[in-house]
Amino acid sequence: MKLLVYGAGVLGSLLAARMHEAGHDVALLARGERLAALRRHGVQLAEDDSPVVRRVPVPVVEDPADSYDLIAVLVRAHQVEPVLKSLAGLDSDVLFLHAWAAGAEPLGAVIGHERVLLGFPTGGGTMDGDVVRHRATSFVTRRVPMQIGEPGGRDSPRLERIVRMFRTAGINAKTEPRMDAWLQTHAAIAVPLGQAAAAAGGPVALAGDPDAVRGMIRHMRQNLAALPMPPVPRGLAAVLTLPNGVLVPVIRRFLRSSTATRSGLSNTSPATEAAELERLADQLRAQRKAR
Repeated sequence: MKLLVYGAGVLGSLLAARMHEAGHDVALLARGERLAALRRHGVQLAEDDSPVVRRVPVPVVEDPADSYDLIAVLVRAHQVEPVLKSLAGLDSDVLFLHAWAAGAEPLGAVIGHERVLLGFPTGGGTMDGDVVRHRATSFVTRRVPMQIGEPGGRDSPRLERIVRMFRTAGINAKTEPRMDAWLQTHAAIAVPLGQAAAAAGGPVALAGDPDAVRGMIRHMRQNLAALPMPPVPRGLAAVLTLPNGVLVPVIRRFLRSSTATRSGLSNTSPATEAAELERLADQLRAQRKAR
């Protein structure tokens, strides 16, 4: 299967590099200074704070084309509209691998409903100049696999092929029949978490303010209660039922962990993070109004 990864940020670069190193036919789409850097040095990867930088010579392109079997889109939620316009005239299947709470309908309305698949990547890191600094477990962790699903939850041969392709590259991918609900649940949790961390000055600072954590939990509960379906995965329903005396210490411990401090909660591009969170919040509000 010939793959184009659309988006050369942390996760797009990391996914393309993993697929290339596993022997798959993959290209990475980038533009501007990022494109120039990739052409000079390839994808540069470093695990966490390691001084060792690996260079992976992933082929790069500037524009999408019909020569790919699958286009995997890894961009921010507020960056999707221009991506859709560039994909509208093509025939390739498109896997949207990013935070998104609006469902498949607005995506399919532009590029064709039969082309859309939904998913969410697993991994994290930051851009250190042109170097992608990432967690060692990105895309391969067994605890949180990369979820992929068809709109409507149906099984399909193409979904099986895509999951199998990622697995042959060592990426822990799995099918999720309730992908739309999974993405809405993620947004219901991620928006309050991200906004509270930004307001506090980072996850560690947020952990030091129990009142702010309680306010964040209240916002999460409001979002989850307004969803048109039960939370997915089901374990997140505990946010609705566990008392603050249990939930607050658990969340504060998470906020102090390396998982939180090396995630988007410590984002070095606050304007970009804020734009994405606001787009997700708008999508959640639109879903509530449509009920």
